[in-house]
Amino acid sequence: MKKYLYIYKATLIENLQYVMNIILGFISFFIILFVFLNLWEYIYSGPQTVISGYTMSQMVWYVIITEIMWFGTRNGTLTHQISNDIKSGTIAYGIGKPYNYMFYIAARHLGEITIKFFLFSGIGILIGLLFVGKLTSFQVRYLPCMVIVTFAGVIINSLIRISISILSFWIEDATPFHWIYDKLILVVGTLFPIEVFPVWLQPVIRLTPIYVVTYGPAKLIIDFSMAMFVKVVMTQLIYLVVTVLFLSGLFRRGVKRLNVNGG
Repeated sequence: MKKYLYIYKATLIENLQYVMNIILGFISFFIILFVFLNLWEYIYSGPQTVISGYTMSQMVWYVIITEIMWFGTRNGTLTHQISNDIKSGTIAYGIGKPYNYMFYIAARHLGEITIKFFLFSGIGILIGLLFVGKLTSFQVRYLPCMVIVTFAGVIINSLIRISISILSFWIEDATPFHWIYDKLILVVGTLFPIEVFPVWLQPVIRLTPIYVVTYGPAKLIIDFSMAMFVKVVMTQLIYLVVTVLFLSGLFRRGVKRLNVNGG
């Protein structure tokens, strides 16, 4: 465990040198927030109006929180490095080193997104305060619970992205699958809460990663309830077990394929 913590810290220190690159990413982040914040302001007739169970303040903060999760946890380690290592054969060297390749990638990924996540959180909170003011329904005493579900959501999202990249053992390029997953999370999971969608579609969306990656954590931050927390955590545990088992099996089959082909 210590070796992965060292990899995490080394990557974190390395990325401190590229803070300006992260700041440049605020441009697209701000544009999306600006468009949708004005959209919801136009749709709501007043601050007290409730749509699908959300006040204007809650809806705006929901978009801000989910956008922070989406922008603050993206990098090329999971979407490009694994695929490139597999296609180039570099992964054969990674497998032979005295650490687990999957844990190494996960540690690097977390080290790369830590600074980005906190920077996007800071600018997102500032935008929210300027646009709609303080989120009155936020309950500080439940902050540890919110941190737990948010961190679990980040881990699940990372495992899913790693699984998609591992498909490069069998296909030429996993980028199209990353694109589909990204658009699913962005369009369905960040810009609109589940309650906005048709009633018949809501149960389907709750079965997707959207529920545990973006919707669940954001919903608990803007309107916490212990019943909702238990439901989200239980679902996240199921997702964690399933994704870990699936990823482990997929990686073993990929390595076996690599060995059979003389990699």
